Amino acid sequence: MTVLLKYGSVHRKLRAGRETMSKRHSTGAILALGGLLAIASGVPAGAQQGGPPPAVLVQAVEPKPLAAQLEFIGRASAVDKVELRARVKGYLGPRKFADGDAVKEGQVLFTIEREPFQAAVDQKTAARDSAKAVLTNAEGQFNRAAELLRTKNGTQVTYDQRLSEQLQAKANVEQAEADLRDAQIQLSYTEIRSPIAGQIGRAMVSPGNVVSPDSGVLATVVSAHPMRVLFPVTQRELLDARREGTTDGSGLVVQLRLADGSLYKEKGKLDFIDVTVDAKTDGQIVRAVFDNADSTLTDGQTLRVVLEEKNPATVLAVQQSAIAIDQSGPFVYVVNDKNAVEQRRIKSGVSRDGLVAVDEGLKAGDKVVVQGQQRVRPGMTVAPSPAPAPLASPAPMAPK
Repeated sequence: MTVLLKYGSVHRKLRAGRETMSKRHSTGAILALGGLLAIASGVPAGAQQGGPPPAVLVQAVEPKPLAAQLEFIGRASAVDKVELRARVKGYLGPRKFADGDAVKEGQVLFTIEREPFQAAVDQKTAARDSAKAVLTNAEGQFNRAAELLRTKNGTQVTYDQRLSEQLQAKANVEQAEADLRDAQIQLSYTEIRSPIAGQIGRAMVSPGNVVSPDSGVLATVVSAHPMRVLFPVTQRELLDARREGTTDGSGLVVQLRLADGSLYKEKGKLDFIDVTVDAKTDGQIVRAVFDNADSTLTDGQTLRVVLEEKNPATVLAVQQSAIAIDQSGPFVYVVNDKNAVEQRRIKSGVSRDGLVAVDEGLKAGDKVVVQGQQRVRPGMTVAPSPAPAPLASPAPMAPK
């Protein structure tokens, strides 16, 4: 009996222990299941357990002028650009400029040894003077033959011969003068002058080298003020511009985005649309002109041409960070007067500078969640705080 009681007591204790452990396992399973449900629903565990509402930053929707903007890849092109070349053969003399100098129209930049060409001019001058002397004698002989023929003391044959000699001497003078002019032109080529005002690049040939018309470019002079920028535009974009009446550029602001992503301080204007279409790209070249007073723009430079409306429409705009997208499209979270979260489907429009125009789905004054969206779900109560004014977004870097 004693043994049975002890056995029964032990049995009851074991059974009680098993029941206690079973309850503990059940409680743990319920808590674990609750945690999984909380995770699956996306609601923080603290919120499910009665914790404080999650904090979010909100911003009121306000009407703002937001201009539509288009960007094109363009290339700077100087209005005037001249490649200086030798036109005669000879030794190159000292250069008359420093690389990068501003030069004037007509300024001497290179010299070629002029002695051989000066000697040729002197020879041609002497030949011309000799021909003139012969002509003077021929004219005297002709005048005497004419007088003798008039007084019946000379013959027609002599007259004709003296006339022929005079005409031949006159032709020789004209030939000598032409040869002299050619020699003077060749001599002038020993001074290489700039035909335009602008800025000269680096010299490609050092003094002392023999140069000739086959030597290539000696240096390049570029007129940098103003500077043109050429960029291709598709036929569809041109058709839209023609419908809106902006092909003359009067309703557009023309700017340039530089290689570091910043906008060039000067604004330009459209002045030309090419009259032909590129068969390979189906686009036309459009040209903009900039004063380039500070010489920032350089011939051949790659740039982004930014076109935007001069008088933009006023639209409701939100920060781009406030917009999320799922399979049904874009949406935002809005906090109502009771600090409850609502999901609003929107239709977006123009996007620029970190802002997106909202054509449908919001009204002025709506408080949109701009930070903390990952912690909220529709219907949740949140603790909203006004978002600080956004800093000016840096312009995106131009692609390399």
